[in-house]
Amino acid sequence: MEQIIILGSSNAVAKLGQENTHLFIDTPDKKIMVDCGDNPMAKLTAIGTTINEITDLVLTHFHADHLGSLPLLIMDMWLEKRQMPLTIHGLEYTLDRAKRLLELFNWQNWQNMFQVEFNVIAESGSQGFITGKDVTVSALPVLHLVPTIGLRFEFKNSRVVTYSCDTEPCDNLYRLAQNADVLMQEAAGESKGHTSAKQAGEIATRCHVKKLVLIHYERRHGEETLVSEARKGFMGEVVMAQDLMRV
Repeated sequence: MEQIIILGSSNAVAKLGQENTHLFIDTPDKKIMVDCGDNPMAKLTAIGTTINEITDLVLTHFHADHLGSLPLLIMDMWLEKRQMPLTIHGLEYTLDRAKRLLELFNWQNWQNMFQVEFNVIAESGSQGFITGKDVTVSALPVLHLVPTIGLRFEFKNSRVVTYSCDTEPCDNLYRLAQNADVLMQEAAGESKGHTSAKQAGEIATRCHVKKLVLIHYERRHGEETLVSEARKGFMGEVVMAQDLMRV
């Protein structure tokens, strides 16, 4: 069965039991991870998978809480004797910097290094940049402090899940979320490049979303308070993302 598992749900500051936001999309032929601010080894083990089953890694943007553990992830895959190629997707801005980060560790000269392929997502976005038997993943640029993409997952069972990533409300976010069954919307707080819980609710209503999942939030603000704020703008179901939650 296809599913999205929230490996981490926190904003940039991880807490005990709540790691930086990253996702795992599990389908029969595609095992996709979105971002790697924290090392995902333990969380993947907890859900019964391994890092070497990952087929694709999507890097949404170049901030440390979203890809700071990339060198460690690649090293762990190598130490676990990975042989299957890994495809890393992202904007040119993101991938250029990710490659420079990896080069600090001389990674391409590691003995028996597995193949890593980099797929550049166009600045205007990409329809179906990952296409599997059970899921198609598309991206559009959203409005954050550095070039960033939001994602739309369309499953063969006609379910649609949107992940806003870090962004303030913008037209491309509305396009990604339109008529989605689930919107995973960041709720770090209303500021440049970010969204509040109340704004998240308004986005869900505007886009005719069925279910709103608040993610990338500050837990110390109080989860009940955040849900209450979101419900001011949205009459549908609102839940707080939790680490290891399955969507």
